[in-house]
Amino acid sequence: MRAKKGFTLIELLVVVAIIAVLIGLLLPAVQKVREVAARMKCQNNLKQWGLALHNHEGTLDHYPSLGDYPFAATADRWSVPARLLPYVEQESLQKLIDFSNSYATNPAVTQVRVPTLICPSEVNDRARPDGALTHYPLNYGANAGTWMVWNPTTGRTGDGAFGVSARFRHADFSDGLSNTLGMAEVKAYTPYLRDGNAAPAAGPTDPNAVSGFGGSFKTDSGHTEWVDARVHQSGVTTTFPPNTKVPHTTGGTAYDIDFNSSREGKTTDQVTYAAITSRSYHSNGVNTLLMDGSVRFVNNSVSQTTWRALGTRAGGEVLGNDF
Repeated sequence: MRAKKGFTLIELLVVVAIIAVLIGLLLPAVQKVREVAARMKCQNNLKQWGLALHNHEGTLDHYPSLGDYPFAATADRWSVPARLLPYVEQESLQKLIDFSNSYATNPAVTQVRVPTLICPSEVNDRARPDGALTHYPLNYGANAGTWMVWNPTTGRTGDGAFGVSARFRHADFSDGLSNTLGMAEVKAYTPYLRDGNAAPAAGPTDPNAVSGFGGSFKTDSGHTEWVDARVHQSGVTTTFPPNTKVPHTTGGTAYDIDFNSSREGKTTDQVTYAAITSRSYHSNGVNTLLMDGSVRFVNNSVSQTTWRALGTRAGGEVLGNDF
């Protein structure tokens, strides 16, 4: 009588073990390839916004403002990306906008997902209902400077690439376009403190100090409104280096937060100071756009001095060797 052919239990277990080892070796490689692809797509998005900025400047002889806020009135104003829409193949979307009115009057626009504003690695790529409006987030913040963003009583704006009610030109960038940050990655649904009005004029050097400035805490709505010119929605500041943890604890829960001392357009007499940190889901750093149109990946290890120097358009700083 002939013996039946087949596998023993031990042989099957060995095969399963080998397959498990191979999968274990393969998955990290696949994940790494996906991360590289996402990072490259993210950089390509920023390159498109860099071209848009130069086309805007070439066409209108100036860069867009960080929101046009009147001195003696409160208002909601449109963001830098909203001004650049025609230069990223979104002209039909911009035609729906009446820039003389608040974005709150354009619910058909606020809810639109603009693909080039979303990093492929963003885990919260989803709309945010907000009463009568629905908003969509973004992952690239316009550089509002190092700390001070806007003084509504004097009209003074910040030291970044974009200014509130300001229209900068090439000549305004005495540091050089290649030495000035234009845009940097931010995370959607970032928690933030706002309207505490207790921030010092000198920017903080210690992220642990920010929570003590006080204000109303919002758990998850920063960088969720691409149309909104306010710095905690569509901007970034270089107060702290990329992915710096800015701790805040409430109700026993710890958060990593942004800070806006007084929201632009919500008051006529309070200065806006802001620590809006560049953050990303990429390993070890963030993608950035410089004002010359080049895209750089900046490591978390960049010094605070160098990062702040990148945040100014005319600070006269000498960049460190770690950039």
